[in-house]
Amino acid sequence: RSSYSCCYFVLPCCFFDFHGKYSRRQSKKTQYREYLDFVAQVGFVCGFHVEEDCLRIPSTKRVSFIGKSRTYPPAEHALIDNQITQFINSRQNCAVATCDRRVGFKHKNRCDGLCEEVGSEPAEDETETAGTVWMPGFQPREKVEQIRNCASLPRDFVDEVVLNVANLLLNSAPQKSCSDMQGGHTNTWNQGESLSLREVAEHLNKETLKKLKSEYGGLQTLLKNNHQVFEVLNGRVHIRDWRKEKPPSKIKPEVKRRLSAEALKTRLCWFFIHHPDGCSLPSEACPYAHGTEELR
Repeated sequence: RSSYSCCYFVLPCCFFDFHGKYSRRQSKKTQYREYLDFVAQVGFVCGFHVEEDCLRIPSTKRVSFIGKSRTYPPAEHALIDNQITQFINSRQNCAVATCDRRVGFKHKNRCDGLCEEVGSEPAEDETETAGTVWMPGFQPREKVEQIRNCASLPRDFVDEVVLNVANLLLNSAPQKSCSDMQGGHTNTWNQGESLSLREVAEHLNKETLKKLKSEYGGLQTLLKNNHQVFEVLNGRVHIRDWRKEKPPSKIKPEVKRRLSAEALKTRLCWFFIHHPDGCSLPSEACPYAHGTEELR
């Protein structure tokens, strides 16, 4: 309905109608095939020559539809738009009804009879045109999609939350002893306690929680984004101990190993700067820089 010159490509996936989940009406077809026919029907109703193609992608749902040309001249655009409006309203008013009970248009095509509807006089609320609201409650997406995965939050805000949560885990229980025998000496490094996401949230102020709730995943997403510091498993937050991280399974050639090691030293080690015991790994084994002089 955007304009007469509009073309479209669609790759149907989840089974949804205009107003909710798509309701099956034919048992002789698979659910996928029936839904594909419905999507093609929408294209035909809108006055398109609908072409079907199968994409070369690793997916079980790879049938696509393309609408590149119209089935009617530009002079009939207003008439077809009125039929589209009636079709939309029929889907809304008769969502559970069978195909032959819906009303709204007389448009013949090669859609196995799905689109040969019985015409009738439109109701008062079905006489909308392109100049009015397309359908009640319809909200199109913004032209620029807002990033809401915590990646666009101010760096100072993220650093403050990370430091507060880390201190909470370190101070929530008596110091844990993670001992490694190195040269006959015991090296104790405080890994802190593990807390549930709810327990962590209870210790954050209201303004911080309000800001996080506006992001997808909220606190959990922010903590997972900070993979260097935290590990979130089964709804519980832990401070990551890099001594327990598994080394890469594949052995790389010497040249590739040297290049990847150099490339890793692009960020400062959070533990070296903020943890009371420093980093649990020596500088040569840590994937992060122990000081600005190691940054590459």
